Amino acid sequence: MPRLKSMTIALLATAMAVPAGSAAFADGELNLYSSRHYDTDERLYSDFEEMTGITINRIEGNADELLARMEAEGANSPADVLLTVDTSRLERAKEMGLLQSIESDTLEMRIPSYLQDEENQWFGFSQRARILFYDRNDVENPPQSYADLADPQYEGMVCIRSGTNVYSQTIMAALIEHLGEEEARAWAEGVVANFARSPQGGDTDQLRGIVSGECDIAMSNTYYFARAIRKDVDGVSDSLDMFGWVFPNQDSTGAHMNLSGGGVAANAPNRDNAVRFLEYLASDQAQQYFSAGNDEYPAVPGVAISPSVAALGFFKPDDLDASAIAANVPAAQQIFNEVGWE
Repeated sequence: MPRLKSMTIALLATAMAVPAGSAAFADGELNLYSSRHYDTDERLYSDFEEMTGITINRIEGNADELLARMEAEGANSPADVLLTVDTSRLERAKEMGLLQSIESDTLEMRIPSYLQDEENQWFGFSQRARILFYDRNDVENPPQSYADLADPQYEGMVCIRSGTNVYSQTIMAALIEHLGEEEARAWAEGVVANFARSPQGGDTDQLRGIVSGECDIAMSNTYYFARAIRKDVDGVSDSLDMFGWVFPNQDSTGAHMNLSGGGVAANAPNRDNAVRFLEYLASDQAQQYFSAGNDEYPAVPGVAISPSVAALGFFKPDDLDASAIAANVPAAQQIFNEVGWE
């Protein structure tokens, strides 16, 4: 694997104990609406059931479908907890009136303030860094920042996801917050000029584009590559040695982080159980499993990360408030439309 420069990790502070009372036995059920589609989350659910005696009933689907379902169900919705990926979807659920504010000393204490809604309607529980990968054999001077990705020297070299994808939208939203709309638009125009191909596929497809030689530089969330380190991923794992990677903006804002999180449904029939489940997701046990089971970074500072994630190296993450990112998503999509980032 490529040797990394020494970087400063911002995941400081000491991990705290499992929330008090989380092992106490309880009766009842929990109705979970989840757009997290990872088989490894089974461990999260089974451990919670074993610890508490609360039975989890799951409804799974993509985020938009679940939000539409909750909205249609209205006050009669059986949903207790919504789990989904990306800040923009969590904020959309809040704006649609699908979540409620809760009070939890455990969540306030363990989840950093910039990873939770200011009205405590949603909380982040795991993160993925959105970083740059490159072909070590062909790229001598890889981009060191997100801004560099628009540099004309990388013309025809960049593979990246569609402007309609939430990962693209949230990093653009973060750049709007940092740079302002005018400079962010200029950046988007530069990246479009550097496309190696029209945006297509998921993050793993961007990594495969480097292996195939279709592109030399790609943007991807860390957990897709860490997964290829931990287990076989077709089209990536057999070619790990050709990859180099950069955690961007280490001398300024830090690497952009995508969030996975959840909140208590507005009409939760099992509200107390819902709060207990969110508190469990903030425990050391659950936080470690987000990393070990799905190659993510814990949201709680100080929790150990898995070897596959640690292999990527230490870095400085961007601690931009997640609510500020979500507020800029509409402007991000408008810019993508205007510059032809399809």
